[in-house]
Amino acid sequence: MAADRAAAGEDVDVKTPPLPPLPPLPPLEDGEGRGDAEAAEAPCPAEDGGKLTCSVMFLCLYGFMSSIRPGESFITPNLLSSEKNFTREQVTNEITPVLTYSYMAVLVPAFLLTDLLRYKPVLIIQGISHVVIWVLMLLGATLLHMQLMEFFYGITMACRVAYSSYIFSLVSPSLYQRVAGYSRSSVLLGVFVSSVLGQLCLSLGDISYHTLDTISLGFVSFGLALACCLPWPKRSLFFNRTKSREPAEKAAPSETDEMNPTRAGVSLTANWKESIFVQMLLEVWNMVKRPNLRLWSLWWIFNSTGYYLVLFYVHILWNKVQSTTNYNGAVEAAATLLSAITSFMAGFAKIRWNVWSELVIGGITALQAGMLLVMGTTGNIWICYSCYILFRGFYQFLVPIATFQIASSLTKELCALVFGINTFLGTVLKSIINLIFSDKRGLGLDVESQFRIYFIYFTLLTVVYLISAAVVLVRHFWNRGEEEASPDRLHTELTPVSMTSEAEPLSNSQSVKT
Repeated sequence: MAADRAAAGEDVDVKTPPLPPLPPLPPLEDGEGRGDAEAAEAPCPAEDGGKLTCSVMFLCLYGFMSSIRPGESFITPNLLSSEKNFTREQVTNEITPVLTYSYMAVLVPAFLLTDLLRYKPVLIIQGISHVVIWVLMLLGATLLHMQLMEFFYGITMACRVAYSSYIFSLVSPSLYQRVAGYSRSSVLLGVFVSSVLGQLCLSLGDISYHTLDTISLGFVSFGLALACCLPWPKRSLFFNRTKSREPAEKAAPSETDEMNPTRAGVSLTANWKESIFVQMLLEVWNMVKRPNLRLWSLWWIFNSTGYYLVLFYVHILWNKVQSTTNYNGAVEAAATLLSAITSFMAGFAKIRWNVWSELVIGGITALQAGMLLVMGTTGNIWICYSCYILFRGFYQFLVPIATFQIASSLTKELCALVFGINTFLGTVLKSIINLIFSDKRGLGLDVESQFRIYFIYFTLLTVVYLISAAVVLVRHFWNRGEEEASPDRLHTELTPVSMTSEAEPLSNSQSVKT
């Protein structure tokens, strides 16, 4: 449970991480893609040198400070300690499942309100929710209090999209990649510092969980104050587009429309069908037919589901393997560091992704399944720690690749929509699995049985990916053999070959097409 608090954001908080990666996390964080022509020409409100620099630096400061919650890695040990005195069954089957349900319920409203209200109000809501979480951890003593704590944690996870996308309202499309790297790095650094600080406080300072919760409340309160001081953007992706895109004048309704309500209704229906949001939904539906986009979107949905389920419950597993050893903060810090390294390494991977994607995904998924098998069966806490760190590193290696493969041929608006849809579908799937296997109203399995289920889940994904890889490779080499046997081979060899996505290295080059 608390593991995810360090991981996400991707994305990256310990509970999700961390902010889905580059984003996590969060749908818009990695959707820097290509800005459309109009967006590229639109002037950026903050783009006057010093003001722009100060805005970006302040946002990164907010991202760093809001990620420092030293008690987050130790929420599960706290709940199971004598200070809170909840049973492992209560934490596993009654408290933790609330997080997934809350996240699913709030995700779509948070996505829409982020754009409609232009980011800042949603960041303030996130800050208030963080304060409520730590107040409940300090003063709460009943099962309902802890369920409310998880409910508000789901709100904070859903609101991460506001931070991920806020940066795009400050700068022009040409600077998206650079500033997105700054904002994500600040969050990762904050998560790392938070985990290390929490571990040092417990191991060297010998403080109580109650004191650690008080320190966390102080940090999130400061983060809320920073959120209130953030500048309020004048534009957003969907509902608050730049004025230059709107007609100078809106035609008044004609007398004929007033006399003929049916015709006016037809006109409203036509306008609705021509709206930007609906047109983009139709475009997304058409893009599902692209094999590369479909593959990586499915990976995002299914693999992120398993990844976050592991993060939600791994701290409970550690407590069961060995309740006396508590190095959660150090392990989360190491996992965050390895995730940052593997994400960076992915940027240098030069692979023909349209040929080898399924095989690479299948191989890494198989390794993750192996890690889960060991974690669910070992009695050695250090082996369990090591497998968890590797499990997260494998996943984070593929996140920037998936982000690039999805975003390289889309506008930033479509990126936001695609990542938002993928995240929502993954959250629905997490909720279904939680309800069946984890929730007290379902099977209510213990944590070790759940990890065996996760192992089976990743094994099934591995089989599907490897079968798909075999089909793709057979088709590729068969077609290549036919091309070599073709009488036009000489002409083909003498014709310059343009760069395509097959030979494209992992970068944000705009020449990549699927």
